[in-house]
Amino acid sequence: MSRLKAVAFTFRAAALRGGFRPHASGIQPSTSSRFASTSTVKPPPSSGASDIFRLNKQLSNLIRIGRLSDARFMFDKMTYRNTVTWNSMISAYVKRRELAKARELFDRMPESDIVSWNLMISGYTSCLGTRFLEEGRRLFDQMPERDFVSWNTMISGYAKNGKMDEATRLFNTMPKRNVVSWNAMITGFLHNGDVDSAIGFFERMPERDSSSLSALVSGLIQNGKLDEAARILVKCVNQDDCRQDLVHAYNTLIAGCGQRGRVDDARRLFDQIPSKSDLGAQKNGRFERNVVSWNSMIMCYVKVGDIVSARQLFDQMVERDTFSWNTMISGYVKMSDMEEASNLFCAMPNPDTLSWNSMISGYSQMGNLELALDFFQKMPQKNLVSWNSLIAGYEKNEDYEGAIKIFIQMQDEGEKHDRHTLSSILSVSTGLVDLHLGMQIHQLVSKTVIPDVPINNSLVTMYSRCGAITDARTIFEEMKLSKDVISWNAMIGGYASHGFATEALELFKLMKRKKVWPTYITFISVLNACANAGLVDEGRGHFRSMFSEYGIEPRVEHYASLIDIVGRHGQLEEALDLINSMPFEPDKAVWGALMGACRVHNNVDLARVAAEALMKLEPESSTPYVLLYNMYADAEQWDDATEVRAMMERNKIKKKLARSWV
Repeated sequence: MSRLKAVAFTFRAAALRGGFRPHASGIQPSTSSRFASTSTVKPPPSSGASDIFRLNKQLSNLIRIGRLSDARFMFDKMTYRNTVTWNSMISAYVKRRELAKARELFDRMPESDIVSWNLMISGYTSCLGTRFLEEGRRLFDQMPERDFVSWNTMISGYAKNGKMDEATRLFNTMPKRNVVSWNAMITGFLHNGDVDSAIGFFERMPERDSSSLSALVSGLIQNGKLDEAARILVKCVNQDDCRQDLVHAYNTLIAGCGQRGRVDDARRLFDQIPSKSDLGAQKNGRFERNVVSWNSMIMCYVKVGDIVSARQLFDQMVERDTFSWNTMISGYVKMSDMEEASNLFCAMPNPDTLSWNSMISGYSQMGNLELALDFFQKMPQKNLVSWNSLIAGYEKNEDYEGAIKIFIQMQDEGEKHDRHTLSSILSVSTGLVDLHLGMQIHQLVSKTVIPDVPINNSLVTMYSRCGAITDARTIFEEMKLSKDVISWNAMIGGYASHGFATEALELFKLMKRKKVWPTYITFISVLNACANAGLVDEGRGHFRSMFSEYGIEPRVEHYASLIDIVGRHGQLEEALDLINSMPFEPDKAVWGALMGACRVHNNVDLARVAAEALMKLEPESSTPYVLLYNMYADAEQWDDATEVRAMMERNKIKKKLARSWV
């Protein structure tokens, strides 16, 4: 522990000397836009039409790199502007959803063109809400002239807002339609769940482009109509198998089947796509498999854990890309086959950052931190995921010293942390039960990230484990409606583990009133709270409700808690009946609970049963021998006590101090 404390001290010292200041994490101090405008952008000199092209290009560059305030400063200082100038600024505001500023410029334009009108309409229709949609329609109706973009933008706006009747009416009044108009209607119907209308429009299309079929297939997948998508694909192949866009639609459907676990259907689709060898000399311009087809099918197999089939396809590939290699490596990592993952990594022509990160993550999950660190150190270019994977690996394997060292190194090298980094270090604080360290990380959270639900859960867990229950409850309450079941479990568990049984059970009642569905972890804490408070009937009731109300099968931890509850109350025969009725073998926690209850209530006979079971489970542990010996001694059964001591000597058991199940 002395080395661990030294590392923690180094960590704190780094914080005190500024090692965790925002700029050390890669966050540079920002300058306000007002000062940036006056100090970095010079007002354009008085000029006329001859310089407008150069100035418009400069304005566009400022907008492109996100310096919108500087762009507006320049715009306001320009003595001559043309329509392109105005449209550039309007477009920038529309993309930022700053519609009030965009509209102010639009209304001031001395002469607007059709692009100006379309920009404003697209801005209003891209926002959800009737008010925006109605304003977009007002502008549409006021337009001096309209083009395809005007009509299609308005149709898409109605579709996004679920107003397909309005979209259809507008579509029917179009003087002339293009393929984008039809695609917008098909996408709109699919977005709103009207599959039949979408298919009807698709079949009526006078012409289709490369995105028509793919959009239909993608929409059908989102609506769960995979069989319908497959039927349409087959029909399109029979009509015209020379269309190259068919392979994209097939690849989309293969991936969709994989996401839903329908691997056999995905393979049938894959086999329907002709390969280059099938086509022979006639392959030019024809519908054929590409590398995405192979990758999609391999990914399907990897997702369901069929690594053998995935590898067979991988070995058949004539051309592989980086995604092909990474998919196979990640598949082996998922199966914990790091030897084969390493073989592929070594054979890979050009491993990228994802390849290296997969290896680091895989070795970390296997507990081989030495190899994980070796890959990390050899990486030609690390990213945030690399650091997070290694830190998380050290934390999961309870090497808290290593996790803190890597985090300090991360800060020293100027790599900016994120929520995942801080969540891992909070778990380190929890594992060390180091409140001071946890509070330092909490300060980092407050200063550098916007806390999400997982990181707030980590904070609740950390404060609860460290005994700062009031701080834990404060964060829990600040989460308001964003709490999930993990939040509730952390807070209930914190109360239960620190002896606040009443608070734990009251919070569980509130959890149920809020309609949050409990998990098996919830009931472990609830039963522990009942044990601490001596609530036997309530404990039995919660144990029964696990399955009857929530369908949760009791685990060994729940049985151990219930045995502890009834055993503490002196109902030892009921405790033994519970053990005998368990659908699985009792573990040391179960027998330990019974042993502790027997000692409290001086039941030597049952204590011997529990002790003998513990001796079998932990043959090298002295604890059951010592407890049983003490119970015989207290009961003045010296012959039995002598027998236990003789058993210890025969089995070469050495007495260990400071351990008890009581």
